[in-house]
Amino acid sequence: MTLKSVGARKRLSDILQQAGHAESLTKVLGPVSIVFMGIGAIIGAGIFVLTGTAAALYAGPAVILSFVLAGIACAFVGLCYAELAAMMPVAGSTYTYSYTSLGQLAAWLVGWNLVLEYSIGAAAVAVGWSGYFNGTLGFLGITVSPRFSSSTGTIVTLADGSSATAIANLPAVAIVALLTMLLVRGTRESARINNLMVGLKLLVILAFIGFGIFHVSTANWQPFVPPNGGTFGIFGWSGVLHGASVVFFTYIGFDAVSNCAQEAKRPQRDMPVGIIGALSLSTILYILVAAVLVGIVPYRELNVAAPVGLAAERMGIGWLALVIQLGALIGITTAILVLLYGQCRIFAAMAHDGLMPPVFSRIHPKLHTPWMSQILIGVVVAAFAAAAPIETLSELVGVGTLFSFVMVCASVLRLRKLEPNAHRPFRVPGMPWVPILGILSCLGLMVGLSPVTWARLIVWIAIGLAIYFAYGRSRATERLGI
Repeated sequence: MTLKSVGARKRLSDILQQAGHAESLTKVLGPVSIVFMGIGAIIGAGIFVLTGTAAALYAGPAVILSFVLAGIACAFVGLCYAELAAMMPVAGSTYTYSYTSLGQLAAWLVGWNLVLEYSIGAAAVAVGWSGYFNGTLGFLGITVSPRFSSSTGTIVTLADGSSATAIANLPAVAIVALLTMLLVRGTRESARINNLMVGLKLLVILAFIGFGIFHVSTANWQPFVPPNGGTFGIFGWSGVLHGASVVFFTYIGFDAVSNCAQEAKRPQRDMPVGIIGALSLSTILYILVAAVLVGIVPYRELNVAAPVGLAAERMGIGWLALVIQLGALIGITTAILVLLYGQCRIFAAMAHDGLMPPVFSRIHPKLHTPWMSQILIGVVVAAFAAAAPIETLSELVGVGTLFSFVMVCASVLRLRKLEPNAHRPFRVPGMPWVPILGILSCLGLMVGLSPVTWARLIVWIAIGLAIYFAYGRSRATERLGI
């Protein structure tokens, strides 16, 4: 093998031909379903769990600014996604875009990081779901032992006051298994259920904002940026940056939307609408919920499994607290659903190209879904959800997401040079500044992550490179004719 194979890229004409002859995935998604897919993934554990975590541990009331920073970075990246998704209406998202613009090795690294991003992301969201599930059961007078609803190895307090070591987070495992089975059944059915749940989730969020705004105490917003105690990323302006880096993982939703392109009815129109629409609506709701949340509950008390549920309890409106718990369950469920969906489509695309074993690209003859890939991902995600805490999972997802977004922006710049005359139904405005600002914004947020997170990313990339050179490179280049 030579450097030529490592840098080999797919031609845009081949990508488009693949889209035109794709018989396995049916085109069933319209613009509303795509927007709701995005909202379903973006508004999940981030709004119901990580808003409280980021406020309590990193940014204080200035978590509002953390969401603003993350939203600005996502605006630049979202425009880049819109151009590429409309231009290449195929499954694979950032992986496919990188293969076309930056070459095989870059595509592998992106795909490998997307495995981290989606799998760990879905696990993190499932852990958040478990917290609200237990809270909802508590309202109904049902108690689940914390030994079976907390991350493996966590020291928990039992009902009698004694301490014990948690075995596994079984509710998180159960929801991943249920949604995996639903996705194996088919995309049309999954999208319909997602649309219904997203609609209910939006009603609950609007109810929280509408009722909560009358219970906000401006004293809880002071100091707006708590002083830094000497540790980078723990309050102060570095804490705002760290908070933005952590909550950024919630924005992988519009990356998941780009995986809908091959199943969109009119991708050239529907994909830009879906990506930009989902991003805009979600960012506005995040900022409003964060402002209300830290205005009701002092930020240092928000590092709990269900912070929005806690805020609802503090309002003293009993029925609203139960509605919030149920709404959060529904909302987080949609996030898990879309993340599992997106990861499967990327994994199947990599297997189709030879970078993964071909069994994972097989489409079920009756269900028309990549069922082997979906089942494998469900098992892996369930294992992570059972064992790991949400704080660790969210930081890992954040760095993987930011890395992928940098590659998306770079792909737009590169393809404008390589394929200047290609048909672009949607074009990024303000070239080349918007992609450049997207790259700089993502790199700036990556700086806010902890050194341990960076070390984990380096280890993950090293493992990925070993797999690529041992397995993927030879099999992928054979398909390219190198």
